[in-house]
Amino acid sequence: MIERVFTNCIAGDGKRICIAVADGRIESLGPELPAYGSAEVVDLQGWLVLPGFVDGHIHLDKSFVGDRWHPHQPAGSLRERLAIEKQALADARPIVERAHALIAQAAAYGTVAMRSHVDVDATTGLANLHAVMQAREQWRGIVDIELVAFPQAGVMSCPGTAMVLEAAAREGADVIGGIDPTTLDGDADGQLDVVFGIAERHGVKIDIHLHEPGQQGVSQLHGIAARTRAAGLGGRVAVSHAYCLGDVEPDVLDGVAAALAQAGAAIMTNAPGNRAFPPVLRLRQAGVQVFTGNDNIQDAWWPYGSGDMLQRAMLVGYRSGFYTDESLEVALHMATAAGAEVLGLRGYGLKVGNDATFVALEAPNAAAAVAAVPARRLVVRRGHAHGPAGLPGNA
Repeated sequence: MIERVFTNCIAGDGKRICIAVADGRIESLGPELPAYGSAEVVDLQGWLVLPGFVDGHIHLDKSFVGDRWHPHQPAGSLRERLAIEKQALADARPIVERAHALIAQAAAYGTVAMRSHVDVDATTGLANLHAVMQAREQWRGIVDIELVAFPQAGVMSCPGTAMVLEAAAREGADVIGGIDPTTLDGDADGQLDVVFGIAERHGVKIDIHLHEPGQQGVSQLHGIAARTRAAGLGGRVAVSHAYCLGDVEPDVLDGVAAALAQAGAAIMTNAPGNRAFPPVLRLRQAGVQVFTGNDNIQDAWWPYGSGDMLQRAMLVGYRSGFYTDESLEVALHMATAAGAEVLGLRGYGLKVGNDATFVALEAPNAAAAVAAVPARRLVVRRGHAHGPAGLPGNA
């Protein structure tokens, strides 16, 4: 039985639709108002409806959201940056509190799922992971959170970390991470043996930070693609950042893109402001799944960010030179459906039978929403509206 009907909605293509909800799921979706009996009617007054946002790469354990402002401190090397971060986090509020604050902020913008990388190593053990797991429990059923055991300090170059990664997989990490197998670890085969071995033994996914430049990074991507094919892990492996894809000539790019597409390995880019990054459209044309995330938010790495994935889609579009409606919609797809596929979300998206979870905002269509990033929003979770008084559905 229909419980609630959202009328006067605008779909991504600018057409007017109505959304009927039964038992938290979309019962019908289309231009005609269904027979709804005594169901509650929510007039969205011509607001655009979009699927909930998916943050495909965030660091909940690092952010200072929920804490005092921490002025950025420059660093001359990665190791120096890690030392600065360690000191700053030691003086910050507990991880659980900061993670909770950032999740709440992202959820208010319309994020319904995220993949959080959490630092684990031989020194900290699983303390950060356990803290973020505790914060995740507070949001269960509201925001789906997938956790990556992330060896920020390296795997081979930080003795004992391989065992910590193995323990993380046993204790509930959904994804095993890696980082710069050559430039940081100095042993690409050793690191990838560990990461892929754990994934195969425990049935978890893989997400590797790759900052290595040019041909060196491309070689890593070919190696990751080959291992993904050999292990039958298509659809379960992602590489985050992959800056090298923005460094190389088109023929080199096309070659590695074909390898990634054949293997079923995805690429995450947040379109960073100070670095070349993967050319989104060319990778998608080759068949590579490309998704996005906020990455670091107001932490020791950089001071920017709010947790708003629509703003992230705008930044991806802005840095990629997306001007047409079609390309702006690609940026939105990266912040919604592409991330949902990588995370393996079920019942996601504006389709009959899926969860009635979506974001409503003031914009004439999806492209306009990406370009302008409207601030006023209503978040609907399983048919229940959440938003400030005075917005549609909250009068």
